[in-house]
Amino acid sequence: MRRRFLAQASLAAAAIAAARTRPAAAQAPVEIQFWHGLPQPLGGQLEGIVAAFNATQQGVKVMPSFRGSYPETMVAAIAAFRANAAPHVVQMFEVGTGTMMSAGRAVKPVHELLAESGVSIDFNDYLPAVRGYYQASDGRQMSMPFNSSTATMFYNKDHLRRAGLDPDVAPKTWEELAEALKKLKAAGIASPMTTSWPAWVQVEQVSAIHNLPLASLGNGFDGLGATMQVNNPVMVRHMDNLIAWQKDGLFKYGGRDNAADALFPAGEVSITMASSSLRARLLRESRFAWGTAMLPYYSDVAGAPRNSIIGGASFWALNRGPAGGRSAAEWKGVAEFYRYLSQPEIDAKWHMDTGYVPVRRASYQVAKSQGFYEKNPGTEVAIEQLLRGGETTPNTRGIRLGGYVEIRNIIQEEMEKSFQGQQNGQQALEAVMQRANTVLRNFERQNRG
Repeated sequence: MRRRFLAQASLAAAAIAAARTRPAAAQAPVEIQFWHGLPQPLGGQLEGIVAAFNATQQGVKVMPSFRGSYPETMVAAIAAFRANAAPHVVQMFEVGTGTMMSAGRAVKPVHELLAESGVSIDFNDYLPAVRGYYQASDGRQMSMPFNSSTATMFYNKDHLRRAGLDPDVAPKTWEELAEALKKLKAAGIASPMTTSWPAWVQVEQVSAIHNLPLASLGNGFDGLGATMQVNNPVMVRHMDNLIAWQKDGLFKYGGRDNAADALFPAGEVSITMASSSLRARLLRESRFAWGTAMLPYYSDVAGAPRNSIIGGASFWALNRGPAGGRSAAEWKGVAEFYRYLSQPEIDAKWHMDTGYVPVRRASYQVAKSQGFYEKNPGTEVAIEQLLRGGETTPNTRGIRLGGYVEIRNIIQEEMEKSFQGQQNGQQALEAVMQRANTVLRNFERQNRG
């Protein structure tokens, strides 16, 4: 077990009760503890899938438990491992992958789990941008892809119509978007634009779409020695634009992570950039006509636009703790749960219900065969954006940086200082570089060899 993983565990270990055990009744199903980080309504939909799995057989019963936000779930799982009370499965967001890859014996890699359990899953059918994010450098699958998303742009058609804009054609470039924001402001919209997940959408996605490195060594995929590389002319320009738009009332900073998700369905802003999975909330809460479009790009950047990168999470199988592992029956139960989730029909339903992308090609075909995209215009946007530009590049396949949860917070902190008038885009990105590289070097020292 790597020192950093154990050090993080000490933050919350005191909050974890000792594992409770009881004699199993004869023929009682094997219970699999599953911790997730999806709030309602997505959490309820996920727990519905778990209930459907439990209804398919009698030998295994998965027990889902919501543990707070993704970062909170991550800290809780690490602490539980330290206390020998880890769940069998934890949902870990994509930027925790680098930390989980270095977690040593805490993790039961999927390829080992399936081989030992005799369960087969065809990962070759998974979208390359999805499966590759959660694979080791040798191509072996480390975690189970499930809820994958990407960021898209949602726009209020009623607001665009009020501003004299075409309600059926969203701005394609940042230049076009800037002009649209001015017209929306002039039409009486107090705050035309916001963003959820500021670091993910406005730094990570912008870098990928313009085929710019977020960090060296292929954004960390090629080793622990990566350094941040966000201080480039395109990102400086973009950060300065956001700062200026905030000052002029064209852009409203809605808070860290997904805090801004509520603004668009409430009709407070005209345009938001958020996870494609926001669609589920829009279907439930919005009272206006809305559309979905790809994220904008700067038209003068050569080679743009490229594919966006995924967000969301995967499922990691965990050992109980330092004192012991799991029984063969427990691991078999986890493997059977994974096999159920991998079925194209299950994945396609999740995709169609939530706005997450299908993680398998076969799932995509299931949705197509049911006429889903024809009946629901815009739902194919996220998939098309992930496939935009052909094969992924080292700058567009994703991020594998240790301690990246902390780095995301650093990015958001420096953005906030900029929006408060304390620094310009260049200064913000220089601060991100300096602080993030310190995190990377600390992680490297604690996890190398």
